[in-house]
Amino acid sequence: MNILFIIIAVVAIVLAITGGFVQSLNFLLWVGLVLLALAVIAWLIRAISGRNTTT
Repeated sequence: MNILFIIIAVVAIVLAITGGFVQSLNFLLWVGLVLLALAVIAWLIRAISGRNTTT
């Protein structure tokens, strides 16, 4: 009975760790998409305004 309890505890801990890892990856994915959208918007504004930054 103790071995079964230990196996269940280990499986529960592994699932908790992987669940948190997947959640953090999902959060980082959304942050990356927001930053990408902001970079595209800034590039479009610079391209539309016609500002020449080359020397």
